[in-house]
Amino acid sequence: MLELVKAGGWPMIPLLLLAVLALAIVVERFWSLRRKEIMPPGLGEEVRNWAVRGQLEPAHIESLRRTSPLGELLAAALDVRNRPREQIRERIEDTGRHVVHRMEKFLNTLGSIASAGPLLGLLGTVVGMIQMFLGIQDSGLGDVNQLAGGIGKALVCAATGMIVAIPALWAHRYFRGRIGGYIVEMEKEAGALVDALESRHLRPAPRPAASPSTVGANG
Repeated sequence: MLELVKAGGWPMIPLLLLAVLALAIVVERFWSLRRKEIMPPGLGEEVRNWAVRGQLEPAHIESLRRTSPLGELLAAALDVRNRPREQIRERIEDTGRHVVHRMEKFLNTLGSIASAGPLLGLLGTVVGMIQMFLGIQDSGLGDVNQLAGGIGKALVCAATGMIVAIPALWAHRYFRGRIGGYIVEMEKEAGALVDALESRHLRPAPRPAASPSTVGANG
């Protein structure tokens, strides 16, 4: 492995740095985008039960906001629960944009690595070819070792660029799709909460029971 790095020359240094950075981002995003971290099981149903029973103290809402991205989204809806439905949905959409932005953290960097890897590989290829032709210009075609070294540097850099870019591109697409799936499910949970809040407001108040004296008077 070390021999290949040496054969690639100085263009291998940024390629290796990009590979390390891409690996760190992939590990961090896999850990941060776990389902139980984004959408804890049963949280949506629990919050809807709070709404139905009217257990909406500020302390509950603040605790909910700190649990997860889904909790933050549902807490935003509960903050404006007494407003019209359209205003509640606007608050959910506004909070959702911030939540999605945080979930997409480092993904732009990962996409840039996927794009820059082949370009750096191509740069290494060009550098290797230039060195090869300069060698030919100085000593002619008789120096086979110098010719092979230039071709080897070009091929090693090109291969390394693709080795860095392909996994980075796959991870970028995978995390984008995963976040998209979370967004759909979170919208569904938020819509169910809005429906629960609306049904609670529309529910008729219980009629007071008649007192014994009133019953006797009517009799």
